[in-house]
Amino acid sequence: MKKLIVAGLGIAMIASMAFDAAAKQKYVQVKGSDTLINMMQKLAEVYMAENPGKAVSVTGGGSGTGIASIINGTADIANASRLMKDKEIQQAVQNNVNPVRVVVALDSLCIVVNPNNPVQQLTVEDIAKIYRGEVANWKEVGGEDLKISLYGRQPNSGTYDFMKDDILKSDYSPKMRQMNGNAQIIEAIKADRSAVGYVGVGYAKEAGGIGVAKVAAKVGGTYYDPFNTEDVKNGNYPITRPLQQYINGQAAGDVKEFIQFELSPKGQEIVEKEGFFAIPEEYKDVNKKAGL
Repeated sequence: MKKLIVAGLGIAMIASMAFDAAAKQKYVQVKGSDTLINMMQKLAEVYMAENPGKAVSVTGGGSGTGIASIINGTADIANASRLMKDKEIQQAVQNNVNPVRVVVALDSLCIVVNPNNPVQQLTVEDIAKIYRGEVANWKEVGGEDLKISLYGRQPNSGTYDFMKDDILKSDYSPKMRQMNGNAQIIEAIKADRSAVGYVGVGYAKEAGGIGVAKVAAKVGGTYYDPFNTEDVKNGNYPITRPLQQYINGQAAGDVKEFIQFELSPKGQEIVEKEGFFAIPEEYKDVNKKAGL
C-alpha cells in the first residue's frame, strides 16, 4: 500500500511539474489589423520554427481591436495599419500604458476594380470623389456608362480610417458596402463588374483576377504602379503608408526578441515575400525609440 501511495505521489508531482511548465510558457499575444494578419502569421510561424519553446499567437479583428487590446492589457503587440488616435493615447495613459510605435513594413494601398473595367488609372482626387459619392458613374472617370459599386472596410479597420482621413478627408458615401476584410473585398470585386475597392498590396498581388489602378497625386501628374518597389519607397506612389505595431513601453523579453526577428534581414525578406515592402531608412529611427 505504501509503495502504491509513493508511486501515486510521484505521478502527481510529475503531472504538477508539467502543468507548471506549461503555465510558465508565455505566449506573445499579437492582435489587430487584417492587413497585417497573413504576413504576421507567416513571421510567427518561421520565428517559432527557428526558436523551439517560443510561442506567438496572432489574431485579427482590425486595427481598432488591436489598439484596444494594448490599452486594456489583453495583448503584447497591436498590429495597426494606421496611427493611434489622440483619444486612444489618452485612454492608454489613463490605464498606465505607454504606447510605443514600431514600423514593420510599408504598404501601397491598392485601388482595385473588376478585370473587365477599362479604367486603369485614377487620380487621388478621383478616388476621393468616388468614395464620397460625388462621382457615381464610371463614365465620369473615363470608363463605361455604368453606376459605380463601392466596397470598403468597416469602421474598426485602420484602412477604413486611413482612406477617410488621408484620401477622402471627409465621410464615406452611405452607399459604400462595408466588408469584413481584404479577402471579402477581393471576392466582391471579382463578382461585380461595376465595383471598386481598396486593399493592402500583399492581397492585391496574391489575388489575381482583378484590375489594379495606377494612381497619380494630381490631375496632369504621372500615374504610378503600386507594385513598383522604387516608386513606393521613394513616395511617388501617392497612397503609401507604414504598417506598424504598438507595444507597452520599451521592447523587452520575448516581445523584443520577436520584433527583432521581424526587423531582421530574414524577417524583412518574409515581409517582401508576403507582398509588402521592407521598411526604408526613414522608419528605422522610429524603431530606435522603441529600443530596437
